[in-house]
Amino acid sequence: YIVNLKPNDLADAEKKKGVKLLFDGKTNKGWRSIHGDKFPERGWEVKDGQMTVLKSDGGESTNGGDIVTKDKYAVFDLSFEFKLSPGANSGVKYFVTLKEKSKGSAIGLEYQVLDDALHPDAKLGRDGNRTLASLYDLITSNRDDRARRPIGEWNRGRVVVTADNKVEHYLNGIKMLSYERGSKAFKDLVQISKYKDWENFGEAKEGFILLQDHGDRVSFRSIKINTPN
Repeated sequence: YIVNLKPNDLADAEKKKGVKLLFDGKTNKGWRSIHGDKFPERGWEVKDGQMTVLKSDGGESTNGGDIVTKDKYAVFDLSFEFKLSPGANSGVKYFVTLKEKSKGSAIGLEYQVLDDALHPDAKLGRDGNRTLASLYDLITSNRDDRARRPIGEWNRGRVVVTADNKVEHYLNGIKMLSYERGSKAFKDLVQISKYKDWENFGEAKEGFILLQDHGDRVSFRSIKINTPN
């Protein structure tokens, strides 16, 4: 894994490994609304090398709505930088199929993006499993304070999915959690979560990558993915 500190840029070493930019830093190319083939006309902006979901009412998917990649992914190493405004809530979801026809945000495994100190969701769920970098409502992230940067600064998130269904979340280079999709332990967690009514939740063979509109201002950049050739 290569850390490139230049935003929205691929170093030669990254290019050799096959890393691709999912956001070019200038346009919304490669992204669309979960409700159609086009990018939302409102609620999101691409400016200053950032893709930003704009503040609305703090509700779930009530303004521009969630956006997803145009391609689906199965085995991947996804990295992204995000910057929270005070009290903000968003998320990066993966293995999103858009088949559930859910109201509000689309269903998928979620890398939680949250201001733990100021947003009430941090205290909900079980044992902190709705805090920053957690697998939302399922697995609590590592409590290591070294991984967390102050609100308003850029954080680097990473999700690694291997061919044997093992998944890892990282925050600023520190491993936050790991699990195995479809395992008994995973299924048991789903059964006591908000996802219990979705059949085979989180077990799709492939899915879209999603950036969540939760009505709060959150910026993303340097969204990169590496997949096996």
